[in-house]
Amino acid sequence: MQYKKETKQSQAIKITAEDGGKVLGRASLYLIYNDLQPEPYGLLEDVFVEEAARGKGLGTALTKMVVDEAKTQGCTRLIANSRYTRPEVHKMYEKIGFRDYGKEFRMDF
Repeated sequence: MQYKKETKQSQAIKITAEDGGKVLGRASLYLIYNDLQPEPYGLLEDVFVEEAARGKGLGTALTKMVVDEAKTQGCTRLIANSRYTRPEVHKMYEKIGFRDYGKEFRMDF
């Protein structure tokens, strides 16, 4: 048996929220392509809001913008992960329309 390796190119779109030149929050959409379908799927990643700006809807707004961008880019689905220790984030995702779908497994290097 032979194994081949090829590099596939993905794309990321970063959305930031700024006030007076200071970044208050950010979120990224990674467009991931595979051989199963011609359309990409999206990965919502790096959602962050500065502590002083939390609780004002900025994280929700950024996440909704990523959802809209994923639809515009033709994504078939959008995946978001969150640690078990962040139930407030889970509630926000569910309010926007995400559902608890499975488990994430991770290996740190």
